[in-house]
Amino acid sequence: MLTAFFAYCAVESTAILWASTYLVTDRGVAPATAAAFASLFLLGITAGRFLAGFFADRAGDTQLIRGGFATVGLGVLMIALPVGTDVLALVGLVVAGLGCAPIYPAIIHSTPANFGRRSSQAVVGIQMAAAYTGSTLAPPAFGALSAWTGTWVLPLFLAVFVVLGVVMSERLNRRVARRVRTAEPVPQA
Repeated sequence: MLTAFFAYCAVESTAILWASTYLVTDRGVAPATAAAFASLFLLGITAGRFLAGFFADRAGDTQLIRGGFATVGLGVLMIALPVGTDVLALVGLVVAGLGCAPIYPAIIHSTPANFGRRSSQAVVGIQMAAAYTGSTLAPPAFGALSAWTGTWVLPLFLAVFVVLGVVMSERLNRRVARRVRTAEPVPQA
């Protein structure tokens, strides 16, 4: 889950910091429009967290995380579509923001069920460290990469972290399901 949290925060912070640059330099979007849609990414996160609150109890943390990563993946795909579909790229940024919304809170909320109530405070602290590491390292890493390749690589960069987040969260889901199936006790610190 630490890697999934790292990956999620890498996607979020990189999109926040680099999306408008990508839209201007590679998609030819006007700077004011690119900046407006980059801010709509954040509005998508805000609105999505509000909406996710209505579904959190019914859907559960696992489904919120899965749905969030799937929606971010759809948004990244829309951003990556070939030039000439700039409207889809702009909308994709908002869709990615909506997808980001439930992931962070659902990861934190699922910690006691995944790692035990006694260990949850310590695990949340470690998760926060992973999250901040992703937020801190990914944007400059993308900057270095884009200096070498160009900002056209942004959708690919984001997609790698989306896939990493999905793979690692599903890996934890399988372990938790196996533990429940075999009645193993929740690991404690």
